[in-house]
Amino acid sequence: MPKRQADEREALASPDEALKNGQRATPVQVAGHQDEDMGEFEDPYGDDFESEDEIEEEEDEIIELNDDDEDQEEESTEGYENSEKKGKPKKETPRLYLPHRSAPLGADEVLEPDPTVYDMLHRINLNWPCLSFDILPDNLGNERRGYPKSTYFVTGTQSKRKKDNEITVIKLSELSKTLEIDDDSEQESDNDEHDSEPILESRSLPTTDTTNRIRVSPHAANTNEYLTASMSESGDVYIWDITPHFTAFDTPGTTVTKAMNRPVHTIRAHGGVEGYALDWSPHVTTGQLLTGDVTGRIHLTTRGTSSWTTDKVPFIGHDSGASVEELQWSQSEKSVFASGGSDGFIRVWDIRSKKHKPALSVRASTSDVNVMSWSKNVSYLLASGHDDGSWSIWDLRTFKANGNDEPPLPAASFGFNKSAITSIEFHPTEESIVAVSSEDNTVMLWDLSVEADDEEIAAQKRDDASGELDDIPPQLLFVHWQKDVKEVHWHRQIPGMLMSTGGEGISVWKSISV
Repeated sequence: MPKRQADEREALASPDEALKNGQRATPVQVAGHQDEDMGEFEDPYGDDFESEDEIEEEEDEIIELNDDDEDQEEESTEGYENSEKKGKPKKETPRLYLPHRSAPLGADEVLEPDPTVYDMLHRINLNWPCLSFDILPDNLGNERRGYPKSTYFVTGTQSKRKKDNEITVIKLSELSKTLEIDDDSEQESDNDEHDSEPILESRSLPTTDTTNRIRVSPHAANTNEYLTASMSESGDVYIWDITPHFTAFDTPGTTVTKAMNRPVHTIRAHGGVEGYALDWSPHVTTGQLLTGDVTGRIHLTTRGTSSWTTDKVPFIGHDSGASVEELQWSQSEKSVFASGGSDGFIRVWDIRSKKHKPALSVRASTSDVNVMSWSKNVSYLLASGHDDGSWSIWDLRTFKANGNDEPPLPAASFGFNKSAITSIEFHPTEESIVAVSSEDNTVMLWDLSVEADDEEIAAQKRDDASGELDDIPPQLLFVHWQKDVKEVHWHRQIPGMLMSTGGEGISVWKSISV
């Protein structure tokens, strides 16, 4: 089934509405005026202060963001802090919060992250939910481990009014390490790494429709052409060239004209039928992408010397009426891709086939296959996340040709989550590490190479007399809580850094586990 139903979009409130509901949303000062188009940046561990330096207004809006005033007593609970009820002078005895088992939070309860388990954590509150985004490759270098950090990304909105929708290109800079407080001296450690305030800069391209999925070409940094495709609720797929918007952040005087804010091409082959599946080829540098819709059709679009061409004959192979929820190009085979559908099947295709039928098929779940990720390090490994909360790792070498009776078994499978999996992605360099987000409001990091021996299991039971940890797999490394989380991506150039987006904004974070 589609991962974002219409009623869910209506339930996601903007920060302005959040204020009416008693949630926190601080106004942002932008070069001396209030910005109604972009949200705020929240650093949950900073001291409260007002910026005394005026921000110089350039061609683009530059937003300097103040930290919040929260004097909190931090208590570690394996990646979570226990909630504090309003009106009580002291916190209750900490209890372990387990999203798959604990009772939902009460109306007067909130979860606060434990800063000791984060190397970095920043939050961006947006005016409208951006439930899909992609990280832009940049020229700042690979293996960037120092602070402060900078990153670029692109999002598409889901606003209540069509005219408010936009594609937004964003630069975040001066991202510092998480502040840690010494319990004895109550002084901030590593002050030299926290001198600057985070800065957000943005450029927007208007679009009339909600964006279901957005992806940037993986060749952008090498070709210096930042082609970005967005699947809209209307069924059209827009291809944007956001090169001038990206360049404008670091090249003063760069001009972005109205013509540059329009799509360079629109794919209308889906005939007004919306979709969620979209992927650029990692092999064709000029531009080639797949798009799939909720009626089961998959179209291939290729860029020629002067124009874009979409094959008239779609790839059709999922059960009648089944939606194509995900598409993933093979990282090693130029002509091979995989699709996941609401029929519970993973289909593997070869675009050279004139029949436009899948070459291999396997039932991955009795529920929808919502998301997939092809490993960038091991070409035959494919991860799939399902609507029933389970997710699996598949060895494609075990897949048999269509017609064989014995279906292959996954190389690994987990049913720890009890709500639908909304995103899954292999680590860009560590072949055994996977990030998985779920509708239970979590992003979980897993290391498939971990196997607990008998001594470790016995030690855990001795330390955990309550038995709370008995059903937690040893492969689970870390849990990040984020409301209505929908998508998570690893940053390929900053080791261990992730970005995740949900109904209340975007998190930029790095755990101490990876």
